[in-house]
Amino acid sequence: MKRTEKKKIITGYAVHPKDTGSPQVQVAILTERIKQLSKHLEEHAKDNHSRRGLLMMVGKRRKLLNYLKLNDKDTYDQLVGKLELK
Repeated sequence: MKRTEKKKIITGYAVHPKDTGSPQVQVAILTERIKQLSKHLEEHAKDNHSRRGLLMMVGKRRKLLNYLKLNDKDTYDQLVGKLELK
């Protein structure tokens, strides 16, 4: 992912101007990386190292979403809708 793409995602999901690490931003970045890696694995089906990385990213995103769901249900619902998850 290029730096400009990442900055665009961060500004779109940031809670405050200098926010780079809130769960919303982390989930948005992970979602974009998951999409890119999924596209890569469609072409390179036997790339098991990348597949493992993809599964780890999906697990991390799931944990962050569970955290949001427990602590801030409204933000969770907005984020899932905006990212078109589930």
